[in-house]
Amino acid sequence: MKELHYTDTIQYELEQTARLMRKLALQLFDNLKMELSVDECVVLDTLSCNPNICQRDLSKLILKDRANTGRIISSLEEKELIERNVDTKNNRLVKKLNISQKGKELLQQISCKIKSYMENVTTTISHEEVSKVRDILKVFRLNLEKVVEINI
Repeated sequence: MKELHYTDTIQYELEQTARLMRKLALQLFDNLKMELSVDECVVLDTLSCNPNICQRDLSKLILKDRANTGRIISSLEEKELIERNVDTKNNRLVKKLNISQKGKELLQQISCKIKSYMENVTTTISHEEVSKVRDILKVFRLNLEKVVEINI
């Protein structure tokens, strides 16, 4: 039986792919002189899909600790791209986050700018294969979420 090395595992391929995608995003944002950081864009996109979310839940979705999430939120709030509203949850006051109209417009502009660059990454793979890989990765991620302890 052939010895299995870490570099032969799906974990290695996922980690390397994620690192390269992160580097690509950083390069794109730098080259295209984006008004936001990659992390700020991720938060805006997450808020657009999850309105009225609290900071703790946002942190869990973006896999960042609350301190980093707080810094990103403060930056976006200063730029008037998000809004914080006080609400109650389990008889406690909590600040809920929402993307502002200005934030929605900027997110749309950024999405349009980077779409073609990101599509070039998958030009050698069919749409069906991309969809299948995404679906498999989602199942893989959901299984990981069941066993990984995330203390945020």
